[in-house]
Amino acid sequence: MTAPEPAVRVRIDLAYDGAPFSGWARQPGLPTVQGSLEEALAVLVRRDVRVVVAGRTDTGVHARGQVVHLDLAPEEWRGLARGREEDPGASLGRRLTGALAHVLGGGRRAQGLPECPGAIVVHRAGAAPAGFDARFSAVSRRYSYRIDDGAGGRDPLTRHLTWWTKDVLDAGVMAEAVQELVGLHDFLSFCRPREGATTVRKVLDVSVERDRNGLVVLGIEADAFCHHMVRSVVGAAARVGAGREDGDWLGRRLAERVRDARVLMAPPHGLVLEQVRYPGDTALGERAQRTRALRDPVHRD
Repeated sequence: MTAPEPAVRVRIDLAYDGAPFSGWARQPGLPTVQGSLEEALAVLVRRDVRVVVAGRTDTGVHARGQVVHLDLAPEEWRGLARGREEDPGASLGRRLTGALAHVLGGGRRAQGLPECPGAIVVHRAGAAPAGFDARFSAVSRRYSYRIDDGAGGRDPLTRHLTWWTKDVLDAGVMAEAVQELVGLHDFLSFCRPREGATTVRKVLDVSVERDRNGLVVLGIEADAFCHHMVRSVVGAAARVGAGREDGDWLGRRLAERVRDARVLMAPPHGLVLEQVRYPGDTALGERAQRTRALRDPVHRD
């Protein structure tokens, strides 16, 4: 008897504007990025589909470099191609774009929601290498956060993507202060803890600088992030930049391992998931196994 063909694991790279959605994760009765993507996929595959995401994002948070995976039966994968010579991945990317246009247009209108065509963009889709897991194979995630303190003049066209603060910020002081966060630490002071889950994370890189438009941009890369970690770090760094706390405050807060009202979260709309990094193809499976053993499911920010 011939053994059945294994399922095809599919990787999809996408970007989205988080403003029209109640976060990434599917929630009954609420418009979400996951719900919209899975609704579009169901149109193509003709069954309910569930995707696994590299990093869940909260309401209002955006992504330029999000990654998901899903598993399809071999016949479903081959059936995505419209022509004998067409690559199923290329076909999936093209057809998913069309299905999303319907879901984000007429589909939302039918639910009494504002249409948001183009709010989810598929960059590429294709069969994933053996062992790939969008969540557990990742070695790091990189976020950016933009703050407008008026130094370059307020730009009303970017108000939905930047945190407008009345404080004048010293980006240089902030850049020095956040270096205390680099390395392996318990980030309990900057996270919303969840029962049974660790708040230990490894920050690989963090920076603060002004861009050419005068915005203060904080960038941070870590192996993973606790719930609300980046927004709490931004809020704390902004207090230092405004002169409300001294330059050593972030390091002291980190060592205290106590979450309290002294660390306030920055609003979500300035936060963007920029990139998810993975090891080489031969190390994907090993990385996924090691991550599962070390940590409960990776939390979102």
